Amino acid sequence: MDRQTQTELEAAAFRRLLQHLDQRKDVQNIDLMNLAGFCRNCLSKWYAAAAEEKGLALDYEQAREIVYGMPYSEWKDKYQQPATPEQLAAFNARQKD
Repeated sequence: MDRQTQTELEAAAFRRLLQHLDQRKDVQNIDLMNLAGFCRNCLSKWYAAAAEEKGLALDYEQAREIVYGMPYSEWKDKYQQPATPEQLAAFNARQKD
């Protein structure tokens, strides 16, 4: 597979991941962190870092708007639930590893 095709496939997979996460707003970031070790905010940071590597002006908040499909503050108000004690305990235990 040539590099261009690989890049196009990776971009398509990333777009599909964002679409999937958008359809699963019930899955909280803490759930993603506990199960997979990354969340929507991590994707946003990676996106902003990739832009910076290319010399593009895209800050973290702009990257979050791309990943969340809306300003983060709006997504948080509409969809983010308070973490349960169990979620927090799992997160904190994971941080010790």
